[in-house]
Amino acid sequence: MFFLFLLLLPGLQAKAQDRVSLTGTLRSAASGEVLIGASVAVAGTTNGVETNTNGVYTLTLVPGTYQIQFSYLGFETLTREITLRRNTRLNVELQESASQLKEVVVEAQRNTFQERLSTPQMSMETLSSREAKLLPALFGEVDIIKTLQLKPGIQSGGEGSSGLFVRGGSSDQNLVLLDDALVYNPSHLFGFFSVFNPDAVRGVELYKGGFPAQFGGRLSSVLDVKLREGNRKETDVSGGIGLIASRLTVEGPIQKDKSSFLISGRRTYVDVFTRMINKGKENDPDWSPIPDYYFYDFNAKATFDLGPNDRLFFSGYYGRDYFKFDDENFNFNFNWGNRVASARWMHQFSPRFFVNTTFSASNYEYQIQNQLDIYSFSLTSNITDFSLKSDFEYIASDKHHLRFGGAITDHTFTVGRLESTSQDGSVNENAGNTYTGQEYGAYVSDDWTFSPSFTLSYGLRLSGFVNGGKNFLGLEPRAAASYRLSETLTLKGNYTRMYQYVHLISNSGASLPTDIWYPSSPGVRPQRSDQYTLGLTKLYKDKYLFSTEAYYKKMNHQLDLRDGAQIFGNNELEQEFVFGSGESYGQEFYVEKKDGKTTGWIGYTLSWSNRTFPDINNGKTFPTRFDRRHDLSIVAIQEVSKRVSATATFVYGTGNAFSLPVQRFIFQDVPGEDYTVIPVYPERNSFRLAAYHRLDLGLVLKLRPKRGSSDLTFSVYNAYNRRNPYFVYFETLQEEDSDLITGFVAKQVSLFPVIPSVTYNFKF
Repeated sequence: MFFLFLLLLPGLQAKAQDRVSLTGTLRSAASGEVLIGASVAVAGTTNGVETNTNGVYTLTLVPGTYQIQFSYLGFETLTREITLRRNTRLNVELQESASQLKEVVVEAQRNTFQERLSTPQMSMETLSSREAKLLPALFGEVDIIKTLQLKPGIQSGGEGSSGLFVRGGSSDQNLVLLDDALVYNPSHLFGFFSVFNPDAVRGVELYKGGFPAQFGGRLSSVLDVKLREGNRKETDVSGGIGLIASRLTVEGPIQKDKSSFLISGRRTYVDVFTRMINKGKENDPDWSPIPDYYFYDFNAKATFDLGPNDRLFFSGYYGRDYFKFDDENFNFNFNWGNRVASARWMHQFSPRFFVNTTFSASNYEYQIQNQLDIYSFSLTSNITDFSLKSDFEYIASDKHHLRFGGAITDHTFTVGRLESTSQDGSVNENAGNTYTGQEYGAYVSDDWTFSPSFTLSYGLRLSGFVNGGKNFLGLEPRAAASYRLSETLTLKGNYTRMYQYVHLISNSGASLPTDIWYPSSPGVRPQRSDQYTLGLTKLYKDKYLFSTEAYYKKMNHQLDLRDGAQIFGNNELEQEFVFGSGESYGQEFYVEKKDGKTTGWIGYTLSWSNRTFPDINNGKTFPTRFDRRHDLSIVAIQEVSKRVSATATFVYGTGNAFSLPVQRFIFQDVPGEDYTVIPVYPERNSFRLAAYHRLDLGLVLKLRPKRGSSDLTFSVYNAYNRRNPYFVYFETLQEEDSDLITGFVAKQVSLFPVIPSVTYNFKF
């Protein structure tokens, strides 16, 4: 693959010999942070580029004099007249638009929409932390993943869940990256909040399909989260105080204009109140203690400019959840969390040639403990990764943009380490199983602007995994094309193959993190998916963007647990696995408006998601739990005045599929002894919960402190108090003063009624 690239390189370079390059870095004038995805274009033409993940742009032109326009949403557009005779470096700082002048926003948005029309990339959603903070949130806690769930093709697992189910894929089929380091469990509070602190996050990109060749290892999506670099100009302190959590961020220069740091942390304090309530009820025999729960997380980042061509980045994350229930009959402790660190070196060989080399480490673990007078146990499981990768970017000419690179990851899996102690003091230990595996990949891709109307992006990834003497190999072709039917209408299509070599084994349909990551092995083949997408993108009056995409995804070697499987303390875990296939397909519709006093979007998805396992459901195809026929979201943001913004979000979704017993029979081995009630289930997931719908309202009031900035954010979650279903259980009916069962009644459990909240945010 790389040999072919080297053969093609001289021909690609030849066409660029009579051209010169304008290159540089775009930054915010206020903070010095780089601007990713900013537009750099020749005024009055369609010739333009976007800044890359380092804020660097390279514009290739014939020698001459040009009006170059630099723009970014929320910043004032800057136009410079530049005469190019040789390769030139021009670093630019853009001023934030305090007044949000209409023509400034419209011009920046026009450039953004034009880029969406011209690029072959589709099935991609971008979101900044600034945008997420405008929307109403549960308990006032802003969550970037929850905001992404409002986009078409991206679904939640249920009420309050921050898990992502993208185009029919399961939650473990999402590749989640934080500054290029892998995050295995991106959730707090049993899935209700994500681990990403909005004050530390610069923005996210979510790929639902058409995955660039540099990404691999998962089937359904790539969530690429980037942390902010911190203010290079002056020290800032920001944070927020809410109903259930507070957060604080400190950032500033290490050496002014050359290096910066950012430190951010947050913690919930519900446990403080529950402990006070429990303490006052200690002597009440009828009191059932409230579980003790809290989470915290911590982000840090440091950035250094080593020279005009070199930058160094260090990032870290640590987060932990603690859940405890303790009374005289039951003592239960549960904690889990992630540790992530990365170091990245960016080097610019020339105006057209860059490399990013990243070393990262990631660890996810959980521990369950139960301690009673007669028996206690401790169960732990974890996965630890060390990764090294290099990504090269080469702008061969104004028609060819090449990327190539490789990565290797060393995995260590610890599955089900169990330690128990009986009443007599004897200790039983089961070390569980420890597995190792090496995952690797190499890729090359090219974005080819064949003509002003036709653009092709194509590439190939070679991936592999080694474990237990077995070497798996996978060829992953990638292709995407866009054809501009007119100035405002583009037809796009793509095909992607993906392999997944690590698998999540869960013992529950809920979003509890009692999960085990398991490697591919001689008995467990890698998962594979093939996805096809076709879509149209339309720009109307330079301010409305409409897109629709139809997709079909086929998944092979899907893994599940057989009915009644035992995964804890089981050293023969593979005997509990069953294997099958899956498919998902659907149509997505999306309308977006970002300029003017009223902004927002409408997204709708019609979709199907099914699985087929020979050993489940008698081999019949069944819908997944997250199969959702209709999924609608409406988001509106109204600028009432310069100080007041109002927001509203409405969501509707078909109820989740689930299994329900249709009858029961009683089994009694010996007359007069206790009997057992055995439920009888029909086909798997043959019932539906009631439809889910909810309206959230929000109001942001900007205050006028003497220094810095601050605001009050008011939100109302579930404004009309819809009792949405979380799960269904059966209550047993018995004759009075008798153990005789007379029937069963289905009961619905709902989590959140109407919840008002207020959060004070500050920055100085």
